[in-house]
Amino acid sequence: MADIAVKVENLGKRYRIGTARTTGSLMLREVVTNALSRPFRRFSHINGAHVKGSEISSSYIWALQNVSFEVPRGQILGIICPNGAGKSTLLKILSRITRPTEGRVELHGRVASLLEVGTGFHPELTGRENIYLSGSLFGMRKTEIDRKLDEIVAFAEIEKFIETPVKHYSSGMYVRLAFAVAAHLEPEILILDEVLAVGDVTFQRKCLNKMEDVKQRGRTVLFVSHSMPAVTRLCDRALLIEDGAIQQDGRAATVTSAYLLSKLNTTAERTWPDPANAPGNDIARLHRVRVCVEDGVTAASVDIREPIGIEMVYDVLKPGHVLLPFYRFFNEAGLCVFIAQDAGTEWRGRPRPLGRFTSVAWIPGNLLAEGTLLVSAGLYTLDPFTVHFIEKDTVAFHVIESADGSSARGEWDGNWEGVFRPLLKWTTQVCPLPSG
Repeated sequence: MADIAVKVENLGKRYRIGTARTTGSLMLREVVTNALSRPFRRFSHINGAHVKGSEISSSYIWALQNVSFEVPRGQILGIICPNGAGKSTLLKILSRITRPTEGRVELHGRVASLLEVGTGFHPELTGRENIYLSGSLFGMRKTEIDRKLDEIVAFAEIEKFIETPVKHYSSGMYVRLAFAVAAHLEPEILILDEVLAVGDVTFQRKCLNKMEDVKQRGRTVLFVSHSMPAVTRLCDRALLIEDGAIQQDGRAATVTSAYLLSKLNTTAERTWPDPANAPGNDIARLHRVRVCVEDGVTAASVDIREPIGIEMVYDVLKPGHVLLPFYRFFNEAGLCVFIAQDAGTEWRGRPRPLGRFTSVAWIPGNLLAEGTLLVSAGLYTLDPFTVHFIEKDTVAFHVIESADGSSARGEWDGNWEGVFRPLLKWTTQVCPLPSG
């Protein structure tokens, strides 16, 4: 167990619906009071205890059920949850705010949680006083906090307000200070919930960089976010939790892509069988768009080393128009990665006759990075400029990274940034060392 920071076994949490408080459950105030009354320990267990029955009602809802996972020491684990899927319940159990109904949690190390803006702050205390209060709750001595104080204040960018009661802070100031305290007081396990949801872009970048630094120091982070790019950048691994259960556990890029595709309701092929309802006009209408590989098979997931084809089938209903099919490729963050259009010589400047056309754009292997790309498909005429159709998020596909070392990442198995992953040719020359 020395290399495991968090262990969750068959975790479940059940709530009673629409009744008074049950005899076996604790109010949050009591839980916090009990927690503060106990001495801080570097190793803790959280055991479930079945809620005692009530005579009022027998209606229950399971917020979590049969949840099991382990987090090795030094790993940043991304947790992806749609709203209402059990995320808040899980984090409260891991943060020892509430008890599970069943199952067991082991936390091997000192835990710091940032579950909402201002978590753990006393509104009447100043920023400085809250730093020392938070540090003492983490079990740190005053001398340890003294050494970190200036770094925390500088990171939070609240030097002018450090002696001001935090009840006067804006939400941005609150979260900057809360994150700075949680990240700089060196807990072994750091639990962060939507820490990037508040604050400007500069602060969000600072948070991401700081979390990468925390990872390099061997700390364990549970990172909950609706930002899929942030999850894929920071996390080697991710959990997808839906309906109170783990639906997927794997590489962060794979899990986030599966989640995005399911939520966007986008697949690798889309067809409009009825021309009257297809995108387009009286000149041309779209019939089908799909993602394919070299043997012609439709594919939602493609090996990073293999070429990827985006096929557009469209009907030309009136001859005499110069038509240019094009695609726009977007990543999970909504960034346009690149645009591709048919710039070949075969149909350049040539009006297209009546007929059904099939145009395929090929993306070479070892170009795109792992992750999900969404494709918008369109057709236009340049002179006069006329867009005949443009269908957003028509299809999507997932690029899977090679694990055998033959792609651009080689033997490196950590995070590899960028939207492109070209496998470039390298040349090396060797000559003797200079004498003397």
